[in-house]
Amino acid sequence: MTATALDEMPTPPCAQLLGWHILEAEPERGWIRIGFRGRPEFVNPAGYVQGGFLAAMLDDCMGPAAFIASHGALYTATMDMNVSYLAPARPGPLVGEGQVVQMGKSVAFLEARLFDPEGVLVARATSTARLVATEKALTRAARSA
Repeated sequence: MTATALDEMPTPPCAQLLGWHILEAEPERGWIRIGFRGRPEFVNPAGYVQGGFLAAMLDDCMGPAAFIASHGALYTATMDMNVSYLAPARPGPLVGEGQVVQMGKSVAFLEARLFDPEGVLVARATSTARLVATEKALTRAARSA
């Protein structure tokens, strides 16, 4: 697999909860494929993964796409996110793809898609994110911890 700036970063607890793991990455394209685990604890009364968890998975594809595209220099802070739920997601493995659509000096436009094991598109999202120097973002996070 291609080395990325994420290789040097510890996986945050929220990503660990989602079963986040890199499957493929193309930093020069600003593209990443990430595996997730729809845990039984994530299901709604109908037995499908609740939409908030799917949204978190989509968000956890878009930010890393921008991070690897900037070679770790820029961290994203989501300003807005629009999610479309297209099919129910059963518990189990899910695969997300994140893509940088356009990245400027202070704002990025991102998109993501989430698939079930059969390749069915279960959800998609677009977002606008503020770009912050990674060093500044991590310093702020450490101060507030």
